[in-house]
Amino acid sequence: MTSLAPIAVALDAPDLETAARWASLVTPHVSTVKVGLELYLRYGPDVVASVRGASRVEVFLDLKLHDIPATVEGAARVVSRLRPAYLTVHATGGAAMIRAAVEAAPTTKIAAVTVLTSLHDRDLAGIGLNGPASDAVRRLAVMSVAAGAQALVCSPQEAAAVRVEVGPEITLITPGVRPEGSAAQDQMRVATPEEALSAGADLLVIGRPITGSPDPGAAAAGIAAALRRTSTATR
Repeated sequence: MTSLAPIAVALDAPDLETAARWASLVTPHVSTVKVGLELYLRYGPDVVASVRGASRVEVFLDLKLHDIPATVEGAARVVSRLRPAYLTVHATGGAAMIRAAVEAAPTTKIAAVTVLTSLHDRDLAGIGLNGPASDAVRRLAVMSVAAGAQALVCSPQEAAAVRVEVGPEITLITPGVRPEGSAAQDQMRVATPEEALSAGADLLVIGRPITGSPDPGAAAAGIAAALRRTSTATR
């Protein structure tokens, strides 16, 4: 049996029916589907059951929680009932907030988002974060893991450096992944799927290159096959 590719398909769909259809098309090829904030706010918990369907696909709930520890603790406890494999919180919420999420959702991997891939070095000063982005990501990664985060979200360009800092047990999730020839769109720090895996990423977030295709299932299958070829060639 062919193993599923370590890809989280971002289901940024206009409606629940489209999200569920995309999920059914890609789940034969990928390990994970990602539900973002907009879709979750529009449809609530029902969206998780809809995209999971009858499959065993893992659900990545990308809500990027960021509030005082007590509020994040309560929110994480509520959404953990949906059994997501991953739940994101913003690392800039601080160690106490991350720890609260981890304790409230013991069966879910809390993934701390370091620096958004839409941000460039020049953006960091404007939000009061000392750069460059690579340094800020490493600092936030170390703090998050010390607070109990089991996964980190960083761009592929920082994955190798983060892996050195946090070791092999932490799951590295990389958005900003674009197949060769795809437009970067609103992502600033990007890489191809092959480059991201080579840098040490465990799970690649890919959205529009798959869901914007006329056949999302075929697009997912093509990227999965390319990753398998790369993996075989580097053994």
